Amino acid sequence: MMLRVLGCFFALSAGLLWAQAPKDGPAAKGAKWEKEIAAMEKRMAEKPPEKGGILFAGSSSIRLWDLAKAFPEWKPINAGFGGSVIEESTLFAKRIITKHEPKTIVFYAGDNDIAGGRKPEQLLADFQAFVKIVHADLPKTKIHFIAVKPSIARWKMFETQKKANDLIREYCSKDERLGYIDVVPLMLGDDGKPKEEFFVKDGLHMTPKGYEVWNQAVRRALKQ
Repeated sequence: MMLRVLGCFFALSAGLLWAQAPKDGPAAKGAKWEKEIAAMEKRMAEKPPEKGGILFAGSSSIRLWDLAKAFPEWKPINAGFGGSVIEESTLFAKRIITKHEPKTIVFYAGDNDIAGGRKPEQLLADFQAFVKIVHADLPKTKIHFIAVKPSIARWKMFETQKKANDLIREYCSKDERLGYIDVVPLMLGDDGKPKEEFFVKDGLHMTPKGYEVWNQAVRRALKQ
């Protein structure tokens, strides 16, 4: 009888702890990407990337980038996934980024973060956390942050994006291991708004013309 009571007590306690666990904590956020991350790990295990290379990480703007075509001589590693936010790249950094020991990381995320309600100061803190976990394993690796891009779909968020970009630009300027790639002015037309030719129908993701602008900006940054 006593064992049955104890069993019920522990079951109830576990249930209460589960119910109280944050549904939006890092583990919860990471769970939805587990299948995609596992597939990426499998792909990279079958054809291991060269160490000391250039790795691109971040959200769908990275994942959809035809890096092999854009930078064939670099043999770039694409570690972008889904519609992820900075915090999620940090969560999986050791599994899909630092284990490959890249000399250079080109990082794009923050777009989805702001759309999800993150403030500029929070975006900066999230990027600082990403830098910290990468440099803990790879202290000499250069990390280039591509500015949060202006887009047709999220034009109303442009001022918030600018504030976040300014904070991250300042942060990057204080560490020679960090770089800031400003694509914002390159994506705006004479009217000061995003060029339609750079975006597909959803007004968010980019066309080959949009990526060509990024290709040139990244090349310039990595040659400096």
